[in-house]
Amino acid sequence: MELTIKSRNGKVTERQREHIEEKLGKLERYIKQLTSATVEVSSQQTRVAGEVYRVQVTLVGDHGIIVRAEEQSADLYAAIDEVQASLQRQITRYKEKHWRRGKLRRQGAQFVEANGSEAVTPSAVAANGENSLERQITRVKEFRLRPMFTDDAVEQMELLGHSFFVFQDAETARVSVVYRRRDGNYGLIVPDAV
Repeated sequence: MELTIKSRNGKVTERQREHIEEKLGKLERYIKQLTSATVEVSSQQTRVAGEVYRVQVTLVGDHGIIVRAEEQSADLYAAIDEVQASLQRQITRYKEKHWRRGKLRRQGAQFVEANGSEAVTPSAVAANGENSLERQITRVKEFRLRPMFTDDAVEQMELLGHSFFVFQDAETARVSVVYRRRDGNYGLIVPDAV
């Protein structure tokens, strides 16, 4: 498994790197097809908790499966442990659903990640002595669309922990969006190009 560690607010020490490698290495027991792992570590100062560490891990496996988890803690090692436990639960849930039947339902279906939930964040801006909210794009993600069936897109959305997911429908070859509704069900948006 290829491991990439990114730090936004400083350096990751060798001891911290070893801890990350050890924890993510344990996940290979649960899913052997892992090809790469990307770990993003950042820290933020807060008034209440002091320094808070955020660890986000994205795992990519064979058949295009992508699993992501993010955890925060005042202790970096605790955040790493929590994100590993979260990934382990997601992988176990995925395996129980798919391997119970003996093999994947559709061998040709591939998964794609689309993350727009972090793309727009509010920031307070002072204007004429008054506070107002101005929204700006702070993150842009590009991804390759791969064909998949709607139920696979819903599964991938849940694995990523997102409220929506952009995919190419394998049956119609059209770009579609599946999303989680407030009532707990799912919706599907199929754009009609004019």
